[in-house]
Amino acid sequence: MNVAIENRNLLGINGLGRIGKLVLWNELINRNFDGAVINVGREVGRSLNDLIQVMETDSTYGNLSRFIYGVGAPVKRFNIVDEGSGLLEFDGFPVKILRNHRNPAEIEWKKFSVRIVIDCTGRFTDPTLPAEKEGGSLRGHLEAGAEMVVLSAPFKIKDKTKKMPDDSLMMVYGINHLDFNPEKHRIISAASCTTTGLAHMLLPLLQKEETAAILTASMSTVHAATNTQNVLDAVPGAAASDLRKNRSVFNNIILSTTGAAKALEKIMPQIEEIGFMADSVRIPTNTVSLIILNVTFNTRMDKKSEPVINKSFLNNVYIEAATGQQKDLLVFSEKQSVSADLMGFPAAVVIEGHETHTRTGFISLPEAAMASLGVTVSKDLHLPVTHAKIFGWYDNEYGSYVTSLGKLVNYLDKN
Repeated sequence: MNVAIENRNLLGINGLGRIGKLVLWNELINRNFDGAVINVGREVGRSLNDLIQVMETDSTYGNLSRFIYGVGAPVKRFNIVDEGSGLLEFDGFPVKILRNHRNPAEIEWKKFSVRIVIDCTGRFTDPTLPAEKEGGSLRGHLEAGAEMVVLSAPFKIKDKTKKMPDDSLMMVYGINHLDFNPEKHRIISAASCTTTGLAHMLLPLLQKEETAAILTASMSTVHAATNTQNVLDAVPGAAASDLRKNRSVFNNIILSTTGAAKALEKIMPQIEEIGFMADSVRIPTNTVSLIILNVTFNTRMDKKSEPVINKSFLNNVYIEAATGQQKDLLVFSEKQSVSADLMGFPAAVVIEGHETHTRTGFISLPEAAMASLGVTVSKDLHLPVTHAKIFGWYDNEYGSYVTSLGKLVNYLDKN
C-alpha cells in the first residue's frame, strides 16, 4: 500500500485537543484531502503507540473505528509506517505527525507542501499580530509556507485600536462563506460552535418578510462543559473577574458569558442594528448544547384579528429553510429530543419545533405622547408585537461545529 505523502493535497492540523482530534476524525470519514500533517509540537507518552491510543479513543464519541464504520464492522487501526519520521496510515489515509515545534512560524508546512492549516490550539487568535511575534501567531503559519490558515475559534484582537486586517475574515459555512475572496483572504476564523448554530437559527428569520423586522433579540446557550473549566474547585488567578470559572464543572450549573453575539455581528452585520444580547449557562454534560432564542417582532394582524406570526408560521419558516437553502445545515424536528439524541448529529442546528412558543401583545402609544414627538394622530395607537421563543440543539464538538468547519475548509480548498 502506498502511503507516501509526497505530491498530495495534505491538510495541516495544528493541535490535537478536542477540536483537532475530531477534525482528523471528520477527515477520515470524508476524505476531502489526500492525507494530513498534524503538528503536536512535542512528544506524547513513550512512543507513537501512545499517541495512536489518544487518536483512536474518545470518552464522548467512543472508539474511532466504531464511530466511522459502525458496530460489528472489521476494526480499523492506525498503523505505524515509520516511527522515526512519525508517518502513520489509517485505512490507506496517510498521517504525518510533527513533534518538534510549537511556534507556527517554525512548523514544517512548506516541506510537506501543506496549503491549508487548521489551527486548533486556541492559543493564537489575534490576526493582527506579526509572524515574528514572540511565542507565535496565526501569521506564523503563512511564514512557514502555508497559503491559508483557518482558526477553529473566533478572532480576538487584543489591541482595540487595531482593525481587522484586510486579509482576514470570520465565516460560518452556509451563512457568509461566499464572501471568501481567494485573491485577498488568507486568515480565516470559523467562529465558534454557538455562533454557528445561532447564525443558522437567525438566517431564515431575517430572510422572511414577516419576521425580518426584529425589534430585539437575546440568546442563552445551555452549554456542555469544556476544557476551559476546572474539574475540581481551584483558586482563581490574580485579577480574575469571574470567580465561577474556577468552580467544579462536575457539580455545578455555572452562569457564564459568551462572545457569540459579537462574533455574529461580524458574520451577519444586520445584527448590529438589533442590539443582540447573549449569555451562557454551563452544565455538567460532555457535549450537545441548546440555544434558547428569544425574539420580538413587529407584526400585523390578519383579517380575523389574529397575529400573522405564531408557532405554526415560525415552524414553517424553518421547515422551508431545512428543505431549501440551508438543507443539511439546519434540520427541523418535532421529536421531543434530549441532548444525547443529538450527539454526533451532523447539522449546524436542529430546531426543536415541538417547543416553539409565541405570544402577541400590544404597545400603547398615547395620542399625547405622539404629539410630543411631533407626530399627529387622531387617537391612541396600539401596535401589535409578537414575542417568540425558539429552541435549537447543536453538538458543540463534532456534529455541529466540526462538520461545519470541515465543509468550510473543503470549500476554501476548492476555491
